[in-house]
Amino acid sequence: MMTHALTDGTASLRLAIDYLPQGIAVFDAGMRLVVSNHRYNLLLALPEDLTRPGTALFDIALFLSERGDMGPGDPAHLAIDRIRILTEAPMTVTQRMGNGGQALEFHSSRLPDGGLAITFSDVTARVRAEQELERVNLSLEGRVEERTKALTRVNSELEVARAKADAANHDKTRFLAAASHDLLQPLNAARLYTSTLIERAKSTAFAELATSIEASLTAVEEIMSALLDISRIDSGVLKPAPVPVAGQDLLRRIEVEFAPLAREHEVSLRIIPTAASVMADRALVGRIVQNLVSNAIKYTPAGGRVLVGMRRRGNRLRLDVVDTGIGFNRDQHKLVFAEFSRLDRAARMAQGLGLGLSIVQRLVAALDLTLELDSREGRGSRFSVYLPLVRNAKVTPAGSSPSPEGNFGTLNLKVLCVDNERAILEAMQGLLEHWGCDVRVALSLKQIDRERLLEGWYPDLVLMDYHLDQTSGLDAIEWLRHNLGGHLPAALVTADRSPAVRTLAEDRGIAVVTKPVKPAALRATISGLANQSVRSTRAK
Repeated sequence: MMTHALTDGTASLRLAIDYLPQGIAVFDAGMRLVVSNHRYNLLLALPEDLTRPGTALFDIALFLSERGDMGPGDPAHLAIDRIRILTEAPMTVTQRMGNGGQALEFHSSRLPDGGLAITFSDVTARVRAEQELERVNLSLEGRVEERTKALTRVNSELEVARAKADAANHDKTRFLAAASHDLLQPLNAARLYTSTLIERAKSTAFAELATSIEASLTAVEEIMSALLDISRIDSGVLKPAPVPVAGQDLLRRIEVEFAPLAREHEVSLRIIPTAASVMADRALVGRIVQNLVSNAIKYTPAGGRVLVGMRRRGNRLRLDVVDTGIGFNRDQHKLVFAEFSRLDRAARMAQGLGLGLSIVQRLVAALDLTLELDSREGRGSRFSVYLPLVRNAKVTPAGSSPSPEGNFGTLNLKVLCVDNERAILEAMQGLLEHWGCDVRVALSLKQIDRERLLEGWYPDLVLMDYHLDQTSGLDAIEWLRHNLGGHLPAALVTADRSPAVRTLAEDRGIAVVTKPVKPAALRATISGLANQSVRSTRAK
């Protein structure tokens, strides 16, 4: 009864393993076949006599070797090597090609009684997938390497292009610096000569002619200054350097510079005082406000008003330039900021190229500020720039900021003028002497020393060019202060409009007058310096 049950169990086990997808064979301790399934016999394509129980593993291996399944070599040696591989370790995993070209993967395990269990399966599909993946990876690596080489080449080309662009920008920067100086120098001399001519031609037949010449020179100056500003912005030369600034300093400069223009246009210019401080690049924000105020005055009819002031809006200050001018409708907002674009009525009121507001928009973008516009045609406009509010911060002091000069009487001052352009010196001397000044001029510090211009003569103030032949105007002023006294008032008269120069001058307490010189602004600066000289004398 027990024997019958075991026989039935063995038959059931044999039937079960025949349905498994893997080939299975079990060998006893003497390496003779105990049982194998149908898949084992089929995958190895064994003859029937090698599938019977009791068949030696060596006979099966020798048959496969002689058939060529084990590769080239002596069949007996190949068979022995194969059996050694399968039996030398408790568990092994090996692969080899089958008789039909398929890939077979063998798993062998030693049994506790010393026997051997072998399972294997057809892994051709997996091997092909792995080979394809490897091929794809190799192809991908090749493409990545190719792309890397291409990117390296492109980056190298971009680096060369960037270096060329940087060199071009550097050259452009140097050109702009030269242009600012060399182009504006002769214009400055012409403006000074013309200003002297205007004052001397009053009440004569030449007065109108002199005024017309001065107006033409002013137009040329505005065009050149605008074009140079646009070039500086576009080339990245203008680098914002915001510092805490007293709002009143910005407004005071506007009053000094534009009070004469407002009087000329019969427009009331009102500056609202403020005690607030803002974070701003003094020179660049000043340029924005200058353009806005200039436009407001130009396009406001006689009898109109222009108001400049600051209002607190949250954590910002809104700097307003409000006018009662011609205004424009909402559809024209974009047009007024376009380069070389002017409204018909504006073109009839004032000359120009329509670059002022374009420069404002570019500067606002460069400084990352907000510009707001509100205008009604025929009723006026409000241009507003929002500036960060500063609380409890040490405000950077401005350079000498003169008050508006309304009295055009005799100045009666001793003025030393230094410039490396003889024509400018002659024009400046003529204008200052007409204002009643005792003027001495020099092309350099060497000339001052060589001709002993300062012996027995102490100037009340110095007007110094920035670009001298052998030194900078700032260093020259320091030399004069060292030799004449540290309280010598001085102004830098320069065509260089870069913020860096203005900052250097203001740090040393030196006023800045930009070329071409506006006579009214120059006179206001001189008056401010004269008051500074009087205060210094009293202090002594």
